[in-house]
Amino acid sequence: MPFLTMAAGLLLSAGAARTPAAAPAPAAPAPAPTTELRTQQVRPLGGGLDRVPVVNDNNPELIIQPGILLSTFNGRGTLSGQPFSSPDAHLNVPLQGRFDLFSHHVYAGRPETLDSVLWLGVVAAPVNSKPVRLRVLGGSTALSQSSDPSQPAAPFLPLPALMSHDGSSVFAGPGSRVAAELLQNRRGAGIPQEWTLAPGQLTTMLALPIPVKGLDPLLNGRNLQLRLESDGPVQLATLAAFGGEQAPGPEVWSGLLRAGLSAKEHLPTPRGQTGGIIYSRVSGVQTGSRWSAQLTDPGSKLLSVRSAPVSWPIASLERGSLGSGQVQTAELKAFYPGTAWAAHGNYGVEYDLILPLVNDSKGPVALDLALESPRKTDRAEGGLRFNLNPPRAVMFRGTVEVSGLDGPAGRPAGRRWFHLVQRQGEKGPSLGRISLAPGQQRQVRVRLIYPADATPPQVLSLLPAPALPQAAVKQSESVPAPRP
Repeated sequence: MPFLTMAAGLLLSAGAARTPAAAPAPAAPAPAPTTELRTQQVRPLGGGLDRVPVVNDNNPELIIQPGILLSTFNGRGTLSGQPFSSPDAHLNVPLQGRFDLFSHHVYAGRPETLDSVLWLGVVAAPVNSKPVRLRVLGGSTALSQSSDPSQPAAPFLPLPALMSHDGSSVFAGPGSRVAAELLQNRRGAGIPQEWTLAPGQLTTMLALPIPVKGLDPLLNGRNLQLRLESDGPVQLATLAAFGGEQAPGPEVWSGLLRAGLSAKEHLPTPRGQTGGIIYSRVSGVQTGSRWSAQLTDPGSKLLSVRSAPVSWPIASLERGSLGSGQVQTAELKAFYPGTAWAAHGNYGVEYDLILPLVNDSKGPVALDLALESPRKTDRAEGGLRFNLNPPRAVMFRGTVEVSGLDGPAGRPAGRRWFHLVQRQGEKGPSLGRISLAPGQQRQVRVRLIYPADATPPQVLSLLPAPALPQAAVKQSESVPAPRP
């Protein structure tokens, strides 16, 4: 066999000698790279979620029929002595003490009329035979578009990539506005300070319109978030009703609660199945409203400046841990069949992060702080990958609060607020600089509420200055970004 191989080679050589070979075609130029890898550490975010329940009402997002959106009532019980006709439309999760409500919906009108209104109702009743006081610790709601001054709105306006503001005056989209106001524990217009729930009766806490009259296209949305505290066990539901300019009466809400579910959307990929994933939207009660953490070096109570560049995931999820191996998604204690099996994205969850920095080097150090939107991946690549030319898709619209950046005369600044608009795979602009002399320590605090209309995950990054350039002014989309 070796001889035959050699002979064949010789024959090919001889043939090549007698017949001139054609000139080789020029090599095609290598395609220009579309991404770049920034080599750095990606650490799991320290700390974790608290145990506060959150009624997470987001499936369906697009409401097409009236009915129950989400109910924690006991469907096999009674209300005012009357039984529920669809027991499986209720999750039977009593709520007591601290709990939150996150509700996010869109309405596209009805084909038979151009001036229809969808009404979002929030109703509640005590579980037992005693009245319950239900207090609002913080709450806000906003429409995408509104012509009524009494109904706050937050259109998807084109904004620069980075804007400094007073905490709640800059926003793009209802999720952006509500998260910023809730971050300051504000109670928005139209939200009462408290309710007293009478036993055996249904109390209408809120009746909020989602109008489409005069809009082109016929499309509007509403985000609602409440931080609540009760002095006894309660059951709560969100309901959808079609109507006109007047809010439905108590008998309408009571009838809807005794009826069935509004149609759900987006069946999820079963948990644990390989391949692509459809996250679906959430309709259930999750465990966890706030993620608190001290971001330190392993085995230390401090974070060395020599750890930079380093990033920590924010709202990491299944198939999107950015190589950290960490899924931050809140688990659901109860949810409806055919909806998300976990609270993918942690929408409405507050992140409260402290960086106890120390300059343990021999010279002065300057670092930049940023929130960024790297390309989503689950693989560990030795860093984070970014698009060289970020596409138009907006991944994050929202406010970040930071304390401890460089201020006047070299002293740490107090609280500052920044509104960000970030695109897929985009590096973040510097939120500010942290300059430390040898041996100096400083505590930096970062707070944000993960807003609706964003797409996870993001990262909080601490980077050597001046590696991170200041933000260039770029315009955002005028439509919501896709969500998982």
